[in-house]
Amino acid sequence: MKRFFNTAGPTIPADHYHLDPLYRIDWEEIQHLIASKRYFVLHAPRQTGKTSTLLAMMKALNTCGDYACAYANIEGAQAARGDETQGIPAACDAIVASISRYLNRQDISDWYYQHKQELNSQHLLTGTLEHWAKLSNKPTVLLLDEVDALVGDTLISLLRQIRAGYAQRPEFFPQAIILCGVRDVRDYRMQQPGQEVITGGSAFNIKAESLRMGNFTQEETRDLWLQHTQATGQMFDDAIFPELWEDTRGQPWLVNALGYEVTWKNREARDRTRLISLVDYQQARERLIYSRATHLDQLTDKLKEPRVHRVISTLLSGEDEENLNLISVDDQQYVEDLGLITTRPSVKISNRIYQEVIPRELTWVAQTRIPNQEQSWYINDDHSLNLPKLLEAFQQFFREHSDTWCEGFDYKEAGPQLLMQAFLQRIINGGGRISREYGLGRKRTDLLIEWPRDPEQGMYGPLQRVVIELKIQRGGLDTLIKNSLAQVYDYQQQVGADEAHLVIFNRKKGVSWKKKIWHKQAAYQGHKIAVWGA
Repeated sequence: MKRFFNTAGPTIPADHYHLDPLYRIDWEEIQHLIASKRYFVLHAPRQTGKTSTLLAMMKALNTCGDYACAYANIEGAQAARGDETQGIPAACDAIVASISRYLNRQDISDWYYQHKQELNSQHLLTGTLEHWAKLSNKPTVLLLDEVDALVGDTLISLLRQIRAGYAQRPEFFPQAIILCGVRDVRDYRMQQPGQEVITGGSAFNIKAESLRMGNFTQEETRDLWLQHTQATGQMFDDAIFPELWEDTRGQPWLVNALGYEVTWKNREARDRTRLISLVDYQQARERLIYSRATHLDQLTDKLKEPRVHRVISTLLSGEDEENLNLISVDDQQYVEDLGLITTRPSVKISNRIYQEVIPRELTWVAQTRIPNQEQSWYINDDHSLNLPKLLEAFQQFFREHSDTWCEGFDYKEAGPQLLMQAFLQRIINGGGRISREYGLGRKRTDLLIEWPRDPEQGMYGPLQRVVIELKIQRGGLDTLIKNSLAQVYDYQQQVGADEAHLVIFNRKKGVSWKKKIWHKQAAYQGHKIAVWGA
């Protein structure tokens, strides 16, 4: 069977193009922590290869012969929610099954089911791990996956039972335990109605380290794709790889999903003698975004969480003063742990695909319900896009609907920016492309519209490029325009745009629409820039 790009479940080396999981982590450090009898955390965003890495670690540890290592996924205990009488037995069932499966220790399973009913749930995990360590002729190592899926008393009890046995290692408790999940243990927040929040750090204060798995590097991203060339002989246009890096920044699922899309979902590319071109890649990228695949759907579902909302809404609105104080260090770290943002060298959404998907998803309903707007209304005889006509239509639409629609968005703070993007997406969809630039402290949103000048060649022929910069008016209008023109000009030059527009939203209460809606021409260094009020 031919290998392919993996987009679901743990990597199977015989079936999937892959990178050695142990090279993606500091394997030497992990071995040192295990030898030093440490308990620690390994965390990473979803679908970045955590399970594949844990399975590879277990295989390596058991192969070396120094340890008896078992991997267990305890996500099933999540169904018990905060009921530890159900949750802890469910977690122990999974652990014992793994010990039996991976280490061929049926005796541990037999003992467990003989004594399960005798042990209180508050001692069941401690007793089980103690029995395993006591009967093992090698130090035991336990790799627990999806720990942060547990909640409430179930999670508190699990952490505290591990802590209770810690002093007895390695003779009567595992020499090392690795907790794995999306979040660091300090961010395990456990609360029952009417009770104070208990954090994982307080329930599990024996943690030695928190290790985070990163994305692929740019070189690793390229190497993974070139495994397809090595296996099939099919070549990629070199122009693809810089785009692949900017689109994904090495996010493993995105890298694999785009690889699968371009090498298999594209039927013509199944002819392995055919060069995969930049056009093929760009088409695959658009299909992936429009597919609303499971990974992207899970990503947008996270946007509903209050802690995520506080961070992402501030990024989308570009603020750094009024809203910055709403973002705690914990919130920002949590959103980074989810893989939605990066914080160095500055806080921004992680990659170009996420930058596009997030506003699209936040405005999806709005896009489908914007009335009386057709793409054909804004196409000139030469097939170019008539931006002045389009922006005039948006001004009228914004005047009629902004109060209702902006209030309807979950992300009200960025309501005007999102509503304009929804309006543009409604018109541009299926014809051109919108790219977005925004980030904390920018105080603006930059949009780049790319529109095909030749309908037959589409997006892969000559393009009309238009820059639109969005601003919220704070303070004097003349000063804002003066300062903004330089920014618009710089962005226009950076992307090689044919024309540029500045849109300023006035959200001050009591200001009439007659004063809000206006249009004038400005210039900067001899270049015309249209300025619009809304």
